[in-house]
Amino acid sequence: MKVLDLKCSREHRFEGWFASTDEFESQLSRKLVACPVCSATDVSRVPSAPRLNLSSARGEAAPQVAQAAPEAAAVQARALKFMRELIEKTENVGERFAEEARRIHYNEAPARNIRGVTTPEDAHALLEEGIDVLPLPVPEALKEPLQ
Repeated sequence: MKVLDLKCSREHRFEGWFASTDEFESQLSRKLVACPVCSATDVSRVPSAPRLNLSSARGEAAPQVAQAAPEAAAVQARALKFMRELIEKTENVGERFAEEARRIHYNEAPARNIRGVTTPEDAHALLEEGIDVLPLPVPEALKEPLQ
């Protein structure tokens, strides 16, 4: 199994696991490799240090390789964690978002946290009615069942 360090066109860094380098190239050419943050398929390999599992007889751990841009990786990890929690704690009402938000606001439906899809015009109309909405693009990778 090959673990490759990858980067999308929006500079999000992530790692991918592939059976071989040829398999990575094959999947990349078919646009099957996508950024888990923004779903971009314009992905490239970035230089990485090889990881060697070495230890001495005394049980000393191998030195850790410093990760490039640890602050960016930490921010990305926190954003993904936030998105996962948001998805877990909200009900997906899909295309009925504007309608369901109004029903909740006017006490025609039980109060609960919802998420869904609406047009910019409908979102603006909801705001004018005093209904708080927050546009939040959800990465494609998080739209699948959570593991």
